[in-house]
Parts: sequence; structure tokens; C-alpha cells
Amino acid sequence: MAFPSPSTPLYEKMSLKKDAKRAVEIFILFLLVSLLGYRLAHLKDHGLEWQVALACESWFAFVWVLVISTKWSPVSYKTYPQRILQRVTELPPVDIFVTTADPQLEPPIITVNTVLSLMAVNYPAHKLACYVSDDGCSPLTFYSLVEAAKFAKLWVPFCKKYDIQLRAPSRYFAGNAAALSGEDCSSEFQQARDTMRDEYEKLSRKIEDASQGSVPSDFTGELAAFAKAERGDHPSIIKIILENKEGRPDELPHLIYISREKRPKHPHHYKAGAMNVLTRVSGLMTNAPFMLNVDCDMHANNPQIVLHALCLLLGAKHERDCAFVQCPQIFYDALKDDPFGNQMVVLFEYLGRGIVGIQGPFYAGTGCFHRRKVIYGLWPDDTKTKNSGLTSNGEVTKERSLNGFGSAKQFINSAAHALRGNSDHPKDLLSSLEAAIQVASCTYEHNTDWGKKIGWMYGSATEDILTGLTIQSKGWRSLYCSPNPPAFLGCAPSGGPASMTQQKRWATGLLEVLASNKSPIYGTLFGQLHFRQCLGYLWLLTWALRSIPEFLYALLPAYCIMTNSHFLPKGQEPAILIPAAIFIIYNLYCLSEYLMTGLSMRAWWNNQRMQRITSACAWSFGVLSVVLKLLGLSETVFEVTKKDQSASSDGTGTELGRFTFDESPIFVPGTALLLVHLTAIVAMLLGLRPQASGNNGSGLGEVVCTVWVVLCFWPFFRGLFGKGKYGIPSTTIVKGAILAIAVVCLSRFTSTS
Repeated sequence: MAFPSPSTPLYEKMSLKKDAKRAVEIFILFLLVSLLGYRLAHLKDHGLEWQVALACESWFAFVWVLVISTKWSPVSYKTYPQRILQRVTELPPVDIFVTTADPQLEPPIITVNTVLSLMAVNYPAHKLACYVSDDGCSPLTFYSLVEAAKFAKLWVPFCKKYDIQLRAPSRYFAGNAAALSGEDCSSEFQQARDTMRDEYEKLSRKIEDASQGSVPSDFTGELAAFAKAERGDHPSIIKIILENKEGRPDELPHLIYISREKRPKHPHHYKAGAMNVLTRVSGLMTNAPFMLNVDCDMHANNPQIVLHALCLLLGAKHERDCAFVQCPQIFYDALKDDPFGNQMVVLFEYLGRGIVGIQGPFYAGTGCFHRRKVIYGLWPDDTKTKNSGLTSNGEVTKERSLNGFGSAKQFINSAAHALRGNSDHPKDLLSSLEAAIQVASCTYEHNTDWGKKIGWMYGSATEDILTGLTIQSKGWRSLYCSPNPPAFLGCAPSGGPASMTQQKRWATGLLEVLASNKSPIYGTLFGQLHFRQCLGYLWLLTWALRSIPEFLYALLPAYCIMTNSHFLPKGQEPAILIPAAIFIIYNLYCLSEYLMTGLSMRAWWNNQRMQRITSACAWSFGVLSVVLKLLGLSETVFEVTKKDQSASSDGTGTELGRFTFDESPIFVPGTALLLVHLTAIVAMLLGLRPQASGNNGSGLGEVVCTVWVVLCFWPFFRGLFGKGKYGIPSTTIVKGAILAIAVVCLSRFTSTS
């Protein structure tokens, strides 16, 4: 493989900084500092509510500093995939990893569409290998992939012959594909498309019938391996579904099914453990220098995506400038105006591109291209000495650096080749099957460096952030790939429970990273993590901690109304202009970001209220989970988010996008907070408040803040009177009421003491 010369670049880096935006951010920081100065100057004249406000606003100012630093130097990259073939003599192999864990929460038809889209990308088939990790050990998932492989023999040639742009069949047949893909309307094409539609419907029916139990219950043939397998107790199962034995570029890529061994008394480390097994098995079978990993719902939306990513991986002047290439997470069939605040469009556009301009984007767990040798623990400086730890012919030495890879000599030899920049591998996949089963066993990682120094890192529910942080702490940089059309499209969680579950898992995992010895502070002090990159990580890792000051600050208006005190400057004081200006300017600033991104004012409001709900509910439980783990009382659990194949984005139903509830305790804090504020409003209207001393009673500012909180938690207000999944369960209301009564009693006690 020849690397490109620097004459014509494969990509361009473009600065996106805007001075006017920077000025507004600095002015908001000035107002926050002014407010803190005012509170400190009058601290002796006020009580508890003033002190709590000072502590919370100090935290908000700190977070705003992190935001400014992160957003300060946004950049974007433009790639030129058409230049690659002019610059290299041979395209490098790429291994593709698709992970799924539960056929109920992640229906196999979704996984099948993702796999089909990846097998059909514009790249030589003999240079691709697709590995599917099934952590649910589901015969349904395996059967679906076998049937999909048969359909792929028709689908992939069809896509390449007619240059189809949407290569996930469910997406292609879901709408006006001809208009989207610029297809011709010839009779030949129409007939071919109708045939594909019929074949895909047959595939879908087969998978649907199998999900009802008609096929997987017959454990014969290839399904025999699943006969005695239980989800958490089974041997390694590796099946070669498709193999491009002749190495022809116009055939289909390899397709391999993997369900790693699991035993009840052996830790399996959730997705990180699955990724490490995929890395080892693929290292034995194909050993490609580059690896792409995607979640089972994240299908390839741009058929040129591999070439786009290689522009960055091969076009960087030095390998240390590009350890991995991250693509943004974008969602298909997204509900209009983002009612659950989880589409993250603005976050990726501003904070995401800001991080890109420092040391590179965070690893987001999906849609990412990795250098295999970086995943194997290589440091940037090691790229200068390619033969370190190896003999001249690439065989394993006694060097301690390779002992951490485990005991399988065949795999260690493949790792040695990868670390030297070679992609040597067996000519046929079957010859490495026995060794692959060995490295997929649950005991293989004992006394090795897997999860510690090699592979995906263990110790957090957000293994992606921890792994990316570990890589960047060594001095590696990363690059951002956002082609048009988008590289990958996935499905965002719909409904309250799914959104809260995802946010809780993220908050828990991020706080675990912050509390570990791999935190960004360690990476900056003792590693090579850039200082501003450290600040960017701190903004992300403190999501869970933000729930504490935000919850207390949200309680303050109701507390002040019930005790007839105030935490804001009085209306006649000029200082009232400071918090008023912060409130108005900050919200206008956020609104402008949404409007400039092409979103609506309603989308801005939905994200604002969901931010408050997420903080009070999901993030607070994330803190609780980590505290219990640190105390040794419980272990954090990786909760799989339910995937929905399709959700209408232009529906007109009155319930579309309405917040839903279940009996999870995660909704108790939000319910309690709302009830406290409703109690405060009732107490104010009925005059059930103590007399204020002097001119220190609550004023208009506290009332406005209380109304604002109620508006933010309006989905919970509707839930108090809703029915079915749209109503808050009575048990949750009772628990929330108990907490609310406790807060009211506590406020009464503090006001009289």
C-alpha cells in the first residue's frame, strides 16, 4: 500500500470561528462574575438562600468557562475521496464491527439493515470484512443474518449497478427513493427495483416469522450451536456466514457472526468486552489496519464513507495527528422539533466542532474509524520505531510489550504484524477459526492488558469516552468526518423512559471516568492531553454532577416563596439587572444557535425543558449509581436502549412526541420538584406564608423563576392527570409527594430557626 504524497491534499481544514459569537460568550461570563461579586459583597446581609445561590452560580460560571474554552476554535474538514485512487496504488483493508446485545430491544431487522448498508458501500469487497457481535447469543439474530446474506447477493449488485444512495433497504423502500437518489425511470430499473422490493419483503417476513418462534425453535444445522446456549452462559460461537474466498472486488465482503463465551462467574465488561473480542477475532481472520465500529441501528447513509474516512487517515502528515476518525451521530425519522431533546444537532454543531479544533473529537462509540495499532496500545512516538518489540520478520519476541496480548501465539503474531503496519492474515478464514474461538473465551483476558492498556478500556459504562480519552492522553489526535450526505444515520430513543435510561447510563459512565485514575486531569498532569482538551472532557464528564447545583437552584424560587425570602436582588435594586440580563441574553444566545442550525424556536424550547428534566431525573440517578459503586454497595449496570425501526417525523397525531412515563423511580425527583413549586404557588395565592422581616420578602423575580420551572416540567404537570403511558404512575406520585412534603417541612423549619 502506497501512502499519498503531500502535493494535492486529501482533505482541507477550515476554521469556523465567529468573533461576534465569542463576544457574547465573554459578555455572559462577565455578567456571571459580576453576579458572584455582588453576592460576595452582600453575603453577610442574607441567609441560607443567598449562600446556596452563590454556590450554585459559582458552579454555573465554572461550567460556562468550560463551554467557552470548548467552543472557542471550531473547525471543519472537507474531504476529497475522488483523489484517493489517484494517490495510492492499493486501498487498505477495513474491518467493520457491528454490535448488538438484545433481540428484543434491538430487533434483528434493524441489525440486518445496518449490515446490508455496510456491505454495499463503494469499496472493493475483498478489502472489507463485516463482523457482527451478538451479546445476546440469539439464534434469531444469527438466522436473520444468514437470510440477509442470501438477500445481499441480490441487493449489493443492485445498489452498485444503479448507484443507489440509500443502501439500507428499509430506508430505501420507505419513501420516495427515486427522488432522493436521482435515479432514472427506465423500465429495466423499475423492474429491478420491484424485484428488490419483493425480495426484501420476503426477507422481512422470514425474520418476523422467526421472531414469533417458528424458526429458531428448530435447532438443527447451523442453529445446533444454540441448542443449549443461554444468554449469560454459553461457549463461544463463531460462524462464517459469507467468505470472499477468491478475493474478488466485485463479490460480497466477508460476513462473520460472533457470540463470545459468557459464564455467570466471569465478568464480561458489556460492550467494551465485546469490542475487544471483535478486535482479537478480526485480528486473526483479516487483521485490517483500519477498523470501523457502528451500533446495530447506525446504518451507512453515504456509500462513499470509507473513502471519506481514508482521506483523513491517509492524508494526515503524521500518523499521530489521526488516531481515529469520528463521524457525527445523526438520526433518521427524527420527530419534528426534537420533543425529547436527544437529537443533539446543536451540540455536535457547536461544542462538537469546537472540540475538533483542539485535540480532536471525542470517541462517541459508533461511526468511528480506528487505527488497529492505536487500539493495540501503541504510543505516537512508537510509530518512529516500527520494529520495537519484534524480530526482523515480525515474529513474536520475548519482549514484555507483547505479553499483555494473551497466550494465543497465532493472535500475538497477527498483533505483531499490525503493530509493524502490516495486514498479513490467513488466506482463508477457516484456518483461523479454532484460534478465534480461543481468543473469544471468557478466560482469555486473565492476566493480560486487555481493558487496561490494550483495546477498549474497562471500568465505565461509557467505554467509548474512556477509550478515546486514554488514546488522546498518550498524545494522539483525532479528526472529524462530516460529509454530505451524512455518513451514518441511526434512531434516537423515543419516549421518556428510553431517553432517561440512555441519559442515566451516559451520566453514570461519564462520572465513573471522572472518578477514575484515567480522568482527564491525570491525562493533562501526567500524560500528553492538551489543557483545553482536558477542559472539554471536564464539561462532558461533569454532566452528572451538574444535577446537584441545578436541582438546588431549581428549588430556590419555591423555597423563597414558601419562606417569604428572596435569593435575587430586589426589584428596586439596580443589581436586579444582572440576573435579568443573564437570563435574557443567555436564552437569546441559545435560541440563535438553534435558528442558525436550521431548527425552530419550538426545538430550542423542547431542548431547554428536556435539559432541566434530564438533569433532575437521569443525571441525579447517575450520581447515585456512582456513589453506591464507590461505597461498594452496588455495581453499575449497562442498560441497553430500546431501538425503534421507524418513527414518523411528520405525523399530525396529537400524541406524537408526547412525554411518556413508566414506574421507574427515575421520574420521582422531577415529580417532587414540580409538586414543591405547585405547593409554593398555592401557598402564595392563599397567603399561607410567614411575614417577611423588613423588605426581605420574596418578589417578582422568585415568582417568575417558579413559573419558569413549572413550564420546564410541563410534561410532568400533564402526567399528573394523564392516563396510561402518558400518566405518571400513582406510586411515583406518592413517592414524589413524600419528598415534596419533606422539602416543604424543611423549608418551614429553616425559616423559623
